[in-house]
Amino acid sequence: MAATGSSTYEGFTAEERAAMKDHAQERKKSARRASRAEKAAEAERDVLAKIAEMDGSDRAMAERVHAVITANAPALAPRLWYGMPAYALDGKIVCHFQCAAKFKTRYATLGFSDLAALDEGAMWPAAFALTEVTPEVEERIAALVKRAVA
Repeated sequence: MAATGSSTYEGFTAEERAAMKDHAQERKKSARRASRAEKAAEAERDVLAKIAEMDGSDRAMAERVHAVITANAPALAPRLWYGMPAYALDGKIVCHFQCAAKFKTRYATLGFSDLAALDEGAMWPAAFALTEVTPEVEERIAALVKRAVA
């Protein structure tokens, strides 16, 4: 890519390259032959293992987000997406949790894809910053995921 002005293209960051490698491994794993139930169980184990690898508040928030999503939107299947815990409907990602450490940001993120039925007029949020998961935040997440799959 050509440099414009004083900025130059330096390629993907180490975190972006790691996410792409995670995604390639996830695709390879999902292509293996296994029953649907075996794949679902393995995907949930992978999500829980990824959450267990997280540090401190990221792990605590991811555990709560996982519990809230699986309890309130059972139609969503846990799976990894670019190395992040994600939740899919019919194989397509509806929402995901990105820990702050993933891309060295100051807050974790709960993001929704365009498949989530969160439309509100001409503009609505598709991602939410999380600094902690309080009971009020849990209620809001529960309402969002129920609405997302409605």
